[in-house]
Order: sequence, then structure tokens, then C-alpha cells
Amino acid sequence: MKREASLLLEKALDSLVLSVELFNRPHDRGRVSATLIQLDHAFEMLLKAAILHRGGRIREKRAKETIGFDASVRRGLSDGRIRFLTEEQALTLQTINGLRDAAQHHLLDIAEGQLYLHEQSGVTLFRDLLKGIFGQELTSHLPTRILPISTSPPTDLATLFDSEAKEIQKLLHPGRRRRIEAEARLRPLAILDATIKGEKGQPSSTDLRHIGRELLRGRKWAEPFAGVAAIEIAPDGSGPTLSLRLSKKEGIPIKLVPEGTPDAAVVAVKRVNELDFYSLGAKQLAEKLNLTIPKAVAVVDDLGIRSQSDCYKEIKIGNAVFKRYSVKALAAIGEALKQRSADEIWAKRHPKKVKS
Repeated sequence: MKREASLLLEKALDSLVLSVELFNRPHDRGRVSATLIQLDHAFEMLLKAAILHRGGRIREKRAKETIGFDASVRRGLSDGRIRFLTEEQALTLQTINGLRDAAQHHLLDIAEGQLYLHEQSGVTLFRDLLKGIFGQELTSHLPTRILPISTSPPTDLATLFDSEAKEIQKLLHPGRRRRIEAEARLRPLAILDATIKGEKGQPSSTDLRHIGRELLRGRKWAEPFAGVAAIEIAPDGSGPTLSLRLSKKEGIPIKLVPEGTPDAAVVAVKRVNELDFYSLGAKQLAEKLNLTIPKAVAVVDDLGIRSQSDCYKEIKIGNAVFKRYSVKALAAIGEALKQRSADEIWAKRHPKKVKS
């Protein structure tokens, strides 16, 4: 690994540990802002390390400073040569960045369940990227106990948003009129919703007041927060091994707009030459693995490579359909073949017929 990438990765791990430590602290003073600031910094350092590791650049020509968070996400998402992010991973990153921005520059009152959701999904994403890009396990850098802890973790976004909407209604109820507190509590919900819709920037006070009035009139939260209604929490495992990811519900598209569109979020930008990312056909894949095409396909089927969107895609050009594999698929197969040979997999999938 390049020296600069290695040092950036070390900084990323330092900030991740600090973020988790702050989340788990027994008192609340400064806890939310510090947790989000460190988590956001961990990802900016990780993204830059990944770009360098993939052969990219983190400085524009003749620029004195490195690129920022948004540009780092865009390169990880949209540069076919170094791409390492999925659209859903970019959603998680942008949400964390938006929350950090609100916490650092204005007012943010985030419920414990929401903070847990973003911290745990952040740790999961960090672990996924560390493994996928650098081939390293998070547990090799941190004690296994270093994980966010919650006595009552949220199980779905609908329940979480429903309870928050009720608390905000109480703050806005006639006789209380705690508008500033209500807006601070609405802000993290609006940031998540806007990110999912492909919008960028902090919600204005006018936007938040409008949402507050809608909730006060008794509207269900899914109406003003339609973007959030389009995703779900996808837990995997339990206890200290819990993985938490935000996933689009089936059939919900990511909004695609041209780069440079005003107020468009990074995840809304898709200028990827798909054939650059999915650069291998079956023949090229087999040649790089030093296998015959039938054996390469048998390994692909055994590992379920074609069910993984970042490893395989069928690209239609005109009336022709091209079955393509990414470099990530090649790496995944190479790792698997260290455990079992292609001959073993072939024998398993194509047993010889026994003569009677």
C-alpha cells in the first residue's frame, strides 16, 4: 500500500475508534456532535485512502488542498477506473456528512435511536469498505468489543420516525410552541429524507416549519418524508456482530441527474462508463484466473457472483446483451480459490456418472 494511503487509513481508524468511544460514553455533554464529527472524519480519511490505493488522485492539478468529502464520494461512486462504492453506500455516507454539518454549524437534536442507527450503520459500512478495498478485517485493528452499544436498538425506520413525529407534535402543540427545539429535532429527519431524494444541503427553517405544520395537522410522517419511506434497515446478525445497513426497498429507483445540477446530491450523479467498471467478459475472466471458461463459470455459479451487483451486470447495448464482471469479482474469486480449487468446485457441480 502507498505510504500516503496507509497514513490516511490509520487516521481513519483513529477517528472511528474515537467516534465509537464517544457514542458509548456514560454522559451526554457534547456527545452527539463529537460522535458525528469523528465518524464523518473517519470516512473522509478512508475515502481518500481508498482513492489513492486504487490509483486515483485526491488533489486537482495545481491545487494546494485535497478534495473534499463530496468529491471523494463522487470519485468512489462514479469513476469507473477506481469505483468502490455502491449507490446505497453513498447514501449512508452523505447522510452522515449532512448530520455532521448540522451538528457542527447549527442546531441538531437527534433521538438516541437515530444516533444509534447512523453510528452502527457507519461501523458496518467502514468494515465493508475496509475489507472490500484493502482486504483487511476491522477486528484486526480494533478489539471486538469496540462497537456501538444500545439497550434498545431500533428495528425499523417506520417505528423510529413515528415516535419522533409524535414528540415533535408535542413540542409544537398550542401552549408550548417550542419551535426552535422542534426544528432541531426535525432537522436530522429532513437531512436523511433529502439525501435519499437526491437533494443536497441543509433544510431551511421555512422547510422545517412547513413540515412541522403538516405533522401538527395530523399528517402521517410518510407523507412529508416520502424518501425515508423508500428505504429500510437491513440487519444482519445480532449482539456484538450486528451489521446494520440502509437499503432501498425493492422497486425504488435512485434519482439520476447530470453532474453540476444545482442542489443535487452526489448519489444523484451517475456518469459511469459501465463497461469500464464491469470490464471483464467470461473469456477474460477465465484467462486471468488461468481456467477454462466452463470451469470459470462453474466457480462463478458456486460463489453466487452473478447475484452481487458490484461484481456482475448484464449491459444492454442496442439489441445485444453483454454479461460482464468487475475487477471486484476477480478478486473475490481469487480469494475463494485459496480455500478450494477450481477442480474441487467443478467436481462438486459436475459429478462423474457412475457406470452400472
